Amino acid sequence: MVSALTPRRDVEPELKKLKVECTSPRRVICFKLQKLSRTLSWWLWSCNVHCHTASKDVLLLHEQKGTSNHQVTKRRKKARPSCPSVLNHFDKQYSEELGDLWASARAVLLDPHSWQYGVMLNRFSAATDITQILQSQGFSSLLLQTDIPKLLSSGSSAVSNSKYEAGNNSHCVSECPPDDSPSHTLTQDLQSEPSLQCYIHPYPLRFPSQAHRPGHLKQYYLLNAASLLPVLALQVRDGEKVLDLCSAPGGKAVAMMQCATPALLCCNEPDAHRRAWLSRTIESFLPLSLNTRVIVSAQDGRSCGQSEAGIYDKVLVDAPCSNDRSWLYSSSSQQGEQRLKERDRLPALQAQLLRSALLAVRPGGIVVYSTCTLSSSENYAVVKSVLNDCPEAEPEDLWEEIALPLSKYFTFSPAHPDHGQTLQKPSLQPLDSTVSSYHHRLGILVVPQTGKTWGPMFLSRIRRKK
Repeated sequence: MVSALTPRRDVEPELKKLKVECTSPRRVICFKLQKLSRTLSWWLWSCNVHCHTASKDVLLLHEQKGTSNHQVTKRRKKARPSCPSVLNHFDKQYSEELGDLWASARAVLLDPHSWQYGVMLNRFSAATDITQILQSQGFSSLLLQTDIPKLLSSGSSAVSNSKYEAGNNSHCVSECPPDDSPSHTLTQDLQSEPSLQCYIHPYPLRFPSQAHRPGHLKQYYLLNAASLLPVLALQVRDGEKVLDLCSAPGGKAVAMMQCATPALLCCNEPDAHRRAWLSRTIESFLPLSLNTRVIVSAQDGRSCGQSEAGIYDKVLVDAPCSNDRSWLYSSSSQQGEQRLKERDRLPALQAQLLRSALLAVRPGGIVVYSTCTLSSSENYAVVKSVLNDCPEAEPEDLWEEIALPLSKYFTFSPAHPDHGQTLQKPSLQPLDSTVSSYHHRLGILVVPQTGKTWGPMFLSRIRRKK
């Protein structure tokens, strides 16, 4: 019988050209390739799939300049210990706010090896081979057209004239390099139809990351799949002006550009270090021909509403928050205690950012507020306080639009927006209008659970009345 790892005859000549280097004690096998054909790449990935459960070795596929780098790590690394002070705080707060959901969410957060990863394809880069590889490894498409037809439908909107002509304004600082390649035109880049494609695996199998290479576009972006939900809720359309108020590291901006081709996407990030990260993400995923449509701003997000009142059709506020996944693994008790003190100050900042966004959006436009924390004080409480101060703002129910059709992928909590309320067991059955309004108009929450380890992710959509 021929083994699954036996090389096919059409790849044997290429395998002979590979320089194989073995080192100990980790037994790392390095394949240094001058050129890697599609056939050989396919065979290597197939070997990788078959070896996944049979070996503890680490397989590194290194490619020299001119081809992409793939690194597949099989060795199970020991997880960092959680921070006791942060965990104790979470136990007290979330057992009250999440009820029965907290025990299973806690187990997921304390086991990073169980975390799943999504692979979002880049429509501006050829990804046919990547799709085949993903499917061969058991990945499947997450966002199906039949699941969320309203969210993925394309369209256009009338955009009012403003001082915000692409690339010419007094507030945004473009950090994208000039397009010096005449052959790389916008028409060529937009030949692919807008489509937000994300692949997920039922098990915590992490697809290899791609290294940043100036002048080359990456084929995919690795992410927590729940982070796509705020982008879907924003419903970006062709020709709109969109503001990503807290944009770094840039994953949601990249996702927006998969959904549509806005007239302007302003990615705002005041912190210099994070702004450099954001600019590199944009360079890695978007072609140079879009550099007048996608620009980077360095404003304080709290002032955008005053300096750019009514400019945008859509605004995303992916607010700074107490990131539960990372804060739980604070490097020291001192860092954990400092973060918990900072947590008390975050809701005031988040409310300021949301108010600024509601001023920056035009009448009739929408704002989506999101965080990656389970904390009700940073989620429902922030939205509720801002709505109380802004009579021109109206929340929109996302339960039937997003939670119901995507419940097979994510666990949504029908969370009560007030503190001190123990949640009942979640139900994904349609609710009557009174209950739905009471539970869901302020937002929906994705809670990590076994087998659906996505989240935490909170999102709320608010429309500014005309």
